[in-house]
Amino acid sequence: MVELTALCRVRSGVCLVIGIVPVNQKLRSLPSVDRVLNAPELSGLIGQYGAQACKIAAQAELAQLREALQGGDADTEALVSAADFPEAIYAAVRRRVAAEFSASLKPVFNLSGTVVHTNLGRSALPEEAVHAMAMAADGACNLEYDLEAGHRGDRDHHLEATLCELTGAEAATVVNNNAAAVLLVLNTLAAGREVVISRGELVEIGGSFRMPEIMQSANCILREIGTTNRTHLRDYRGAINDKTALLMKVHTSNYEVRGFTNSVAGRDLSELARENGLPFVHDLGSGTLVDLVRYGLPHEPTVNEALAEGVDLVTFSGDKLLGGPQAGIIVGERELVDRVRRNPLKRALRVDKITIAALREVLNLYKDPQRLPSRLPLLADLTRSAAEILALGERLLKPVSEALGPAVEVALRECKSQIGSGALPLERLESTALQITPIASSGGKDAALQQLAGRMRELPRPVIGRIRDGSLLFDLRCLRDEERFLAQLREAM
Repeated sequence: MVELTALCRVRSGVCLVIGIVPVNQKLRSLPSVDRVLNAPELSGLIGQYGAQACKIAAQAELAQLREALQGGDADTEALVSAADFPEAIYAAVRRRVAAEFSASLKPVFNLSGTVVHTNLGRSALPEEAVHAMAMAADGACNLEYDLEAGHRGDRDHHLEATLCELTGAEAATVVNNNAAAVLLVLNTLAAGREVVISRGELVEIGGSFRMPEIMQSANCILREIGTTNRTHLRDYRGAINDKTALLMKVHTSNYEVRGFTNSVAGRDLSELARENGLPFVHDLGSGTLVDLVRYGLPHEPTVNEALAEGVDLVTFSGDKLLGGPQAGIIVGERELVDRVRRNPLKRALRVDKITIAALREVLNLYKDPQRLPSRLPLLADLTRSAAEILALGERLLKPVSEALGPAVEVALRECKSQIGSGALPLERLESTALQITPIASSGGKDAALQQLAGRMRELPRPVIGRIRDGSLLFDLRCLRDEERFLAQLREAM
């Protein structure tokens, strides 16, 4: 049955048919998939990406055109009728294939004002770590092979000695993130039994993962004590019974309660745990291996400090404040670490050769703490002086304004950066931002602002800022490659 479109005029309630145009006439003008694929213009594309990928792209493009024609889209009808229509289809197929095969993970300029930004991949890795990752990925390596003895080895061997040297622990093991480290420790030491923890430490980490849910997944029984703001040693002592597996302390690294508060020191909990023959576990979250005060930053509890208080096992992140790749690190008493290693879940949560290679290089940098701020990108960004950032802003102000044109106003604005990823949540670092404000247009200032932010995200290396008070702010603390930043603005805007 031929599908028809009737053109009619209504007169006195009666529709008078004055013309009939077959819709199929337009649809027939669409080329077949085979005709598109056999076009010489696409031979190079097929050679690069393969016939199957190009066929899928051609089918999708033709289906979209067909749907638009059936819906009466005037622009599509004009496109199909144009003399250069075949070339337009070929170009559309090339765009589809290129988009399909383009990298999903793209480097971006992090000008958001959050240094360790979870959504932007957290901190950059040092050159040594990037090189080591490439070397490990390039082919076979001695991941679990003892080159000296000539037989199977243990992947923890690559990291354990250095972790013990830096922390003072007896043993160490590594899994794929700190949530996994906590899960593995709890499942190993407390499955089916109670874990005593202060109610004020039942934290929620990124992605709505909560400590009670991790405990449940580890098959533990949560034993809450104290209140949100105050917990005493007597609360821990009163909760211990024959079902107690361990005492746990969680560093509330992503929030802070102030005022009428009380928490129990790690040393006191350590003594209580020993009195009752229980392990004491401390989850530091975004832990660090060096006192940040020496670099002019606020103090954050270190792994060394926790172990010195008598903690049996400490868990912490390899990324975040450590500045390495995503990983969860477990250090402490050898007997407990060995038990954790024997848990079948350890295999499911282990890290691969690329992570091990990167983490080893980052840990090696900590052996020379004097030069750490100049060698570890995370610390380089955190310790960057306000004067240096202001000077950068002054250099960028005029060329950025010229690149963006008269539709916006560009100015410098004092701002404060945050560390991010749950580390030192109340601390802010003095910084400078480029404040970009669209001049009011017919579509409205808000629409112009959203359009501007969208254009910045579409650049070859997307620029991520934050919108505040009617302006787009680019915090310059983490901007290192200013030449590339300016070059792409000049080329694309």
